[in-house]
Amino acid sequence: MALLPPTSLVFTVQRHEPELVVPAKPTPRECKLLSDIDDQDGHRFQIRGLHFYRFKPSMQGKDPACIIKEALTKALVFYYPYAGRLREGPNRKLVVDCTGEGVLFIQADADVTLDQFGDSLHPPFPCYKELLYEVPGSNELLNCPLLQIQVTRLKCGGFIFAHRFNHTMSDAAGLIQFMCAMGEMARGALAPSTPPVWERHLLNARHSPLITCVHDEYDNATLTNGIEMPDNLLHRSFFFGPTQISALRRFVPHNLRCSTFDIVTACLWRCRTKALKLGPNDDVRFICIVNARSKFNPPLPSGFYGNALGYPVALTTAGQLCQNPMEYGIELVRQAKAKITEEYMKSTADLMVIRGRPNVNTVRCFMVSDLTRAKFREVDFGWGEAEFGGPAYGGDRISFYIPSKNKEGEGGIVVPVCLPAPVMESFVKELDGILSNNEAVVGAENEILSKDEVVAGVENGILPKDEAAARVENEILSKDEAAVGAENRILILSKDEAAAGAEK
Repeated sequence: MALLPPTSLVFTVQRHEPELVVPAKPTPRECKLLSDIDDQDGHRFQIRGLHFYRFKPSMQGKDPACIIKEALTKALVFYYPYAGRLREGPNRKLVVDCTGEGVLFIQADADVTLDQFGDSLHPPFPCYKELLYEVPGSNELLNCPLLQIQVTRLKCGGFIFAHRFNHTMSDAAGLIQFMCAMGEMARGALAPSTPPVWERHLLNARHSPLITCVHDEYDNATLTNGIEMPDNLLHRSFFFGPTQISALRRFVPHNLRCSTFDIVTACLWRCRTKALKLGPNDDVRFICIVNARSKFNPPLPSGFYGNALGYPVALTTAGQLCQNPMEYGIELVRQAKAKITEEYMKSTADLMVIRGRPNVNTVRCFMVSDLTRAKFREVDFGWGEAEFGGPAYGGDRISFYIPSKNKEGEGGIVVPVCLPAPVMESFVKELDGILSNNEAVVGAENEILSKDEVVAGVENGILPKDEAAARVENEILSKDEAAVGAENRILILSKDEAAAGAEK
């Protein structure tokens, strides 16, 4: 079972008054343009995350809130645009006004220990709105703090570092770079080991903008009739460790080379589509959020902390996705990832200028952001690596892949999923059917798998001979299926065995 149990933990947080933390030294008073990748519609929102830190005996008597606040004021000298405010110019162009007004900072205390959060830390986290208090009027896109930090001390001596940041300023890699700089300052460094690089012009549109690639992700003229998600969504997380990945790989032909990301994504996309009960001819899409830093020649500078994200899309129909073998979805995922090149990113920047900075089309869309290499847990303020680092929750159309461990200590990924209650129930059933010992049979009964997949599953040894025989004897397969199965040696049974099983 991949589903992680939600926690019902309740606790109280006592907060100090919010304050603005400014750079420790004077910084340039200037305006800095964001790139045409930065300020697209899809980045004009706030992202929230949490880091959990355990008590460290060598840090006894040291206040994490005071240390982090001092580290923040020092790091802002180097990352001074974070202390500014966004303004919007002609053609919706965003500019950072480097005013030095500062970053919102709150320190707090909670009457709870880290162990009370459970053996496996994963979103959604209980009382996360208390761990990251939203100061009224502070979370608008323009003329508001670009970053907010709350440090909440726990009864056990550990603490929780929570943040909210404006996505137009940075992607996950850029934010982690800034946080690691804070960590270095907290541990005594005088300057970041990786100097920050602004250079947003590297991701601007060309002087003569020209869309040279197909960008279905921004095609908002199609797929207009989507599914309205209610406000009261269920938030659940699913763990994929060695056991779950092994179960999924049994549906993949031995000659198909694919990553864990490809397999998990194809499975979740398929289960989600089935659970939504879409028509077989309804168009569906998958969007993969890709860090394009390494796709440039030469690569973007190592200290670049802006957005370098591409949103390649795979298109198909619900029927094709759910009725074809699993490898069909895997191949779509791989093709989407492969679209990202330097030219693709330049074409995206040109599209932003030509079409007025549109948002990605998320109608009937499953979007994934892989954070397994984002190094959230490596942010170290002196207490070592975080027990957990990543988003506070998932979204209704996006799932994050977060590195984690289960209560047995096995490494894997946690995937938060948000769906309406009845859809979530169907989603869990679909996923459990694939991962259980009866994958091929349960999948076929619930129409998760095509008959071709059942064939491939049995031929590849998913169902042993005795188990396959039991399926037929228990009338899991119809007489016709039993006959076809026996004739084609799908079930590795003789015709007499199949006939006898079906007659019973």
